[in-house]
Amino acid sequence: MIDLTDEKPSKIRVWLAEVRAPFLTGAIVPVVLGTSVAWASTGTFLLDIFLLTLAAGIFIHIGSNVANDYFDHRSGTDDINLEYVRPFTGGSRMIQKGWLSPGEVFLESIVFFVLGGGIGLYLAYTRGVEVLIIGIIGVCSGFFYTAPPFRLVNRGIGEIFVGLNFGVLMTLGAYFVQTQVLAWEAIFPSIPIAILITAVLYINEFPDYEADKSVGKLTAVVRLGRKRAAKGYVVLMAALYVSILLPVFLNPTYWYTVLGLATIPVAVLGCKYALAHYEESLQLTPAYASTVTNHLFTGLFLSLSYLLIGFSVPPLYIPVWGALCLTVSLAFYYQAERKAKAAASMMPTE
Repeated sequence: MIDLTDEKPSKIRVWLAEVRAPFLTGAIVPVVLGTSVAWASTGTFLLDIFLLTLAAGIFIHIGSNVANDYFDHRSGTDDINLEYVRPFTGGSRMIQKGWLSPGEVFLESIVFFVLGGGIGLYLAYTRGVEVLIIGIIGVCSGFFYTAPPFRLVNRGIGEIFVGLNFGVLMTLGAYFVQTQVLAWEAIFPSIPIAILITAVLYINEFPDYEADKSVGKLTAVVRLGRKRAAKGYVVLMAALYVSILLPVFLNPTYWYTVLGLATIPVAVLGCKYALAHYEESLQLTPAYASTVTNHLFTGLFLSLSYLLIGFSVPPLYIPVWGALCLTVSLAFYYQAERKAKAAASMMPTE
């Protein structure tokens, strides 16, 4: 068991741990990106609509996280998981520690789905019925990711729906509520985010491999096996940067988005550790951290690209912004490497 937070915290911290607040960037990033694309395309920015969309996305994300905790407890996978690495894998552990009852966790998920759904209904009424369609797909697939009768993750399509929901649909939805138009212009920048949020889920499945396999939770890593899945992670990272470059070739006007390439060092770090330590849960920590960071940095760098387009910043300044973004990525790379080496030196040797 690999858990860095065994002391019982206050009740407030218990609830925050249950919602997994540090990972809510999964909802924040696509909303910020979709809004930035809308600004670049139309010059439209409605602050109140943006804040409501952000709140709805966060609430639905929390609802999905908490529901998955509950149903992973029901299936037994979190209860028998001995390789989890907090805070990345194995759920929040609030049920397993006895700090929240299963009923409390389930109720919490419903409350957040209702909050997110309520805001979604308001946005559908004021901005367009398309919001309702996007929201229904997001809520249903988030809840039924691990919930019966569908259990999308057991059917080998759970990761696809995560990428669809927290990549394409949230970005497109954020764009639509600003512009009231569905456009391919919002789809292309959403694809890197879809790949990355899928990669976050994917790499976090490695420590859960044995527990998931034993209860029939057929994640992509369980289906592939850890060794092949590590190579699959590299494929995801390669696809990420192809998805950033492809729109540039299709529409050179938007070549500013090459700023997204500045996260390549972060991806290299993740690939390096995934290939070397796919069977060692704790040693794989830099891969978990780098994938979450890559999702955040790439989303922010792409959002910055569209803001620069919206403000008509001359292309001359793009190398300067690119150098700044690359500096941030390299700083993370070297800091993560130092921490990993320090942790490895403290581990007992056989």
